[in-house]
Amino acid sequence: MSQNGDVLTVFVSGELDHHNARRLREATDAMIQQKHPSKLKLNFSGVTFMDSSGIGFIMGRYRMMELYGGSVRVVAVPAALQKVMELSGLGCLNVIERSSDENESIS
Repeated sequence: MSQNGDVLTVFVSGELDHHNARRLREATDAMIQQKHPSKLKLNFSGVTFMDSSGIGFIMGRYRMMELYGGSVRVVAVPAALQKVMELSGLGCLNVIERSSDENESIS
């Protein structure tokens, strides 16, 4: 995790399943409560697998940031996960940032 001004960036990597999502959620929530960012950026460039727990992770942070008056952006989403996110309804929330370069380093 890193913070640049009022933007907190969380770098997600590996498999985002039930066990990993819980740990990531707890760490992310603690940082949000401590730092009070106005924007949460979830960088998915290192994610190799995601199940419904990953969707739940994003939705939960979306609701939390709304309560704080902030916003969420999901960036650097691998092509294999982008369709899953869109079909899950995240596309309707307008939180997925499309990039022409999937390997782009976003901070």
